[in-house]
Formats: sequence, structure tokens, C-alpha cells
Amino acid sequence: MTIAPFSGFGLGLRKPYYAEFLDTPIAVDFVEVISENFMVDGGRPRHILRDVRARYPVALHGVSMSVGSADGVDGAYLARLRALIDEIDPLFVSDHLSWSRIEGFNSHDLLPLPYTEEALDLVCANIARAQDALGREMLIENPSTYIDFASADMTEWQFLDAMCGRTGCGLLLDVNNVFVSATNHGFDPIAYLDGVPHDRVRQIHLAGHSRGAEMLIDTHDRPVPASVWNLYAYVMPKLGPVAAMIERDDDIPPLAELLAELGTARTIARGALREAA
Repeated sequence: MTIAPFSGFGLGLRKPYYAEFLDTPIAVDFVEVISENFMVDGGRPRHILRDVRARYPVALHGVSMSVGSADGVDGAYLARLRALIDEIDPLFVSDHLSWSRIEGFNSHDLLPLPYTEEALDLVCANIARAQDALGREMLIENPSTYIDFASADMTEWQFLDAMCGRTGCGLLLDVNNVFVSATNHGFDPIAYLDGVPHDRVRQIHLAGHSRGAEMLIDTHDRPVPASVWNLYAYVMPKLGPVAAMIERDDDIPPLAELLAELGTARTIARGALREAA
């Protein structure tokens, strides 16, 4: 893998924070934006992103590449994303281990895959095509899931390990997603964190979740809970230099609250470095 390690701490750049990021220096090392929000020809969104990029490294995080689609990845989508990449020169380009599109219909949801050899072949072919079109290796994020498949040939972490080995891609390790899926399906999150390829992790997501009637829901509308901080503290000593960020997509608080959470991430990471030394 050729994606260079980066050990900074960042936040998701959301619309309520635009003015603060443009007017005042913010104590972050990078920001992450949703790629699709800026895959437009000019206009105010692209102008804002250029201004932010002049101040901070930017990671592009997609939600609709659909690397698990049996129809393959969409060429027009890849062309628009490549144009954005060429203009912004992002720190990372990432998307999810999921599918959302079939026969031109986009569900606008991150749908789960069966962890089978057939699905692995499909995902690897789609990632390879995307990386060729984009001219760089990607990071693929582990999903939150609410169903599993009786036909699975392997665990999710085994699937991720094989996927990285075959495509050369890296991992965006979402620790909240690990906790949500482990709780929903009854597997051990520690076994998951032990099983992913640590040398492929380049970025970590930290977020909160909500409790539904029967399972946890990855809502990104609450502070990072102790359960997720504990898993972050566990896995950090196993990783090399890695970027970490707080995701918040709903019930968005004042920026100072997220910066305080980012301070917690920094403190845990410092402790992990001492433990690993």
C-alpha cells in the first residue's frame, strides 16, 4: 500500500461549521467532507471547499460508490470524483464496504453484503476499477450492519483482510461501527479489532449511536460513548501512525463540544503510544 501514514486529528466539516473554519484557525489537523456534496461543477460548495483546503488537509469520504454492486462501479460517478480529486489533492479518498445501486436505482443507504467468496471477487474487481480510474488507492470503511447472512464463508474482519490483500487498498476503521455491529450480531469486538490488518489502517472514525427497539443504530447524533472510547484505546497500540476524527451528522452541537471530544481522542492516542513503546 502506498497511502502515506498521517497521525493527525480531525473533524467532519459540516455546514454549520463553514464560517468558523473560514474565519478562525481551528485546532484540527485535517477535515473530512462528504465527497458527493462537492462533486459539482463550480458553485458555492466547491468554492468553500477550495478555501478550506487552502487552510487544512481534506479527506474525501464517499457514501455512494457502491463497491458491492453487481452492476459494477459507475463510470460517470468515478469521472466526477476524479475531477474533484485532481482539484483538491485530498489526504485520503474513502468509501464504504456496502452497496446502494442496482440497475440505475440508488437506495441512498449503505446496504450489507454476504461475506462470501463470490462477493469478495465482486468487491475486489470494483475496488480495482475505482482505484485505476481515480489514480490512487482508496480507504474502505467497515460498515454498521443490522442483518447478517447464513451463507457467509468468513467473518467481516477476514473479508476486510482478504480485500486489502488483493486490491492494495487501505482501511478506514470505524470503531463505532465495530461496536454497533458486534452488539447487533453478538460477536466479540475485540476479536474483530485483533483480526483486521493493522498495517492497512490509515484512518479511524469515532462517533455515537442510538438504541432502537431491538438493536443499535449508527445515527452519528450523539457524543462518542465510553464503549467506543474503550475500543479505540484497545486498538490504538496495535496501529502505526493513524488519523482519527469525530463524525457528527445530526443534532450537531457547537464546534467547541466536538473539539473537546477530539481532545479526548488525542489523550487516548498519547497513552497508546506510551503503551506501544
